[in-house]
Amino acid sequence: MIALKNAWSLLEWGVNVMNKPIRPKDLPEQEFFYGHKACAGCGATVAVRLAMKVLGERTFSVLPANCMSAVSFIYPQMAFTTNAMIAPFPATGAMLSGVAAGAKALGLKDFTTVGFAGDGGTADIGFQALSGAIDRGDDILYICYDNEAYMNTGIQKSGLTPYGTKTTTSPAGDNLPGAVTHKKNMFEIVAAHGIAYAATASIGYPNDFLKKLEKAKSVRGPVYLHILASCPTGWGSKTELTIELAKQAVDTGLWYLAEYEDGEFKLSKNPKEFAPVESYLSRQGRFKHLKEEDINVIIEQRDKKWEKMRKAWA
Repeated sequence: MIALKNAWSLLEWGVNVMNKPIRPKDLPEQEFFYGHKACAGCGATVAVRLAMKVLGERTFSVLPANCMSAVSFIYPQMAFTTNAMIAPFPATGAMLSGVAAGAKALGLKDFTTVGFAGDGGTADIGFQALSGAIDRGDDILYICYDNEAYMNTGIQKSGLTPYGTKTTTSPAGDNLPGAVTHKKNMFEIVAAHGIAYAATASIGYPNDFLKKLEKAKSVRGPVYLHILASCPTGWGSKTELTIELAKQAVDTGLWYLAEYEDGEFKLSKNPKEFAPVESYLSRQGRFKHLKEEDINVIIEQRDKKWEKMRKAWA
């Protein structure tokens, strides 16, 4: 009866996707990522769980060294109910290519090969393999869940850590505001490869995320999704604020929702005005030390970015 119920749920979900935009309540009851050992309020697990519900049973997952591999592959329990494997830290893109090629050689049809890598494993350690996979035109889906630091190994700064963030390798004090560099623009870097499809999303806007997942699943060739996934442990925030902070990052303009397809950029959300940056920063321990001049640097950088995007993409 459970199997029949799950099958009927999947069928109903398929009909919903065909007739209207996908919504969280339309997702199938069947779980493909369940029983992990992540921290309370972990945003990355939300991103992976939603992604697996859209991608479904015929999915091969590859995860490098990161929080998701650490909390999902704990013997004798496996959080993924589909085929999944751990890759060397820098090799997510390469292993995705190998899995896709192997499945094709076996004559498998109607499957998805997906990688779930963190910000450090994408923008820093794993960038070369990702770039190569895109350049080859391999039929893969690469998902970066961005919690803005190397959280699994002790909250160290990554190439996607925002300016002013206090981490164990970017301390804040009288002479430093925390991280002194701004986030790498991975979305545009990936798009510069001429990728088939790329998009940004946030777990704070799940409908947008699900819509982009569904599109990504249907695109042939390399696909890249970059998801903001809040982290209470690394961000120094309350666990119940996980989704709210991910939404607030978008509303303040510190994270944007966009797509790249057929050689063109398009904003998915173009707010007329931004929510106050201070209210977002003040709810996170990693930004508690910021002075007014530091916050002004963040706002100035945001405004420059949005001026460029609105002129070129909107």
